[in-house]
Amino acid sequence: MSLGEAALSEIPVTTRLMARLADYATLGKPRIAVMSLVVVAAGYALGRSEVGVAAPLVHALIGIALVAISSSALNQVFERVTDGLMKRTVNRPLPAGRLSSGEALTFGAVCGVAGVGYLLAFVNQPTAVWSGITLVLYAFVYTPLKRVLPLATAIGAIPGAMPPVLGWLAAGRSIDVGAFALFGILFLWQFPHFLAIAWIYREDYARAGLKMLPTRTEIPRVTGTLAFAYSVALLPISLLPAFCGLAGRTYLVGALLLSLWYLVASLRFAFSEERDSARVVLRTSLVYLPALLALLVWDHYRLLG
Repeated sequence: MSLGEAALSEIPVTTRLMARLADYATLGKPRIAVMSLVVVAAGYALGRSEVGVAAPLVHALIGIALVAISSSALNQVFERVTDGLMKRTVNRPLPAGRLSSGEALTFGAVCGVAGVGYLLAFVNQPTAVWSGITLVLYAFVYTPLKRVLPLATAIGAIPGAMPPVLGWLAAGRSIDVGAFALFGILFLWQFPHFLAIAWIYREDYARAGLKMLPTRTEIPRVTGTLAFAYSVALLPISLLPAFCGLAGRTYLVGALLLSLWYLVASLRFAFSEERDSARVVLRTSLVYLPALLALLVWDHYRLLG
């Protein structure tokens, strides 16, 4: 028995089991999964009030959660080498060697199949199909393209914008202007958010060979300018729910103020690409989205009153 094996054998079985379960939980990126489910619930709430019969929210959340866990696990399988080259991800279960790629791949595949199957059995076919498409786009298209071209961010924003649409579909609605408005808000919101993250960790991304735009340090202010441009595009799209019957004047005013706040933060980043300005964009984005969705749901139900 080696010294490492001897030391491992002295650790209580319960402790080892809990550590292993924690590593599997890490594969699912729980904080991102929870945020996605909150957005799913918002989309469900906005869609459910318009129809007489809707699938239970709990079933939608269970199935979509399994698909989200699968997406994150498969993403970490495919990025295990690059994760090992970046300081912010080097301690993840796969690059740290606490889980094997085979274990993570099996875990991700089982969760994905179970999630899509659960949605098909207990929610409806459109939610199951679009959840499966979201999984494929994120894990099998966006993830490998990150090592090839900077435009992968735009492709990754498509599955990233799907949670409210999945909630909308789970409520029995079809893809229409309301679904488009929700998708558009999430799609455009992501760019300043992720561009700020990519700028902060640009050296890490460059070290790992990921083709993120901020690694092109010879082109100043491109990242900040893009973040500002997307925040400008977001402003009118964020107002769209008020013009398609999902909300009223209260939301219109609140969305305008929130979007202007996000725009100003991005503008500051565009003029001065610094760590502080990038962090302001990041913090603003994390307040903007839940505040906007909460206001939208509240005003929607207020009008139904």
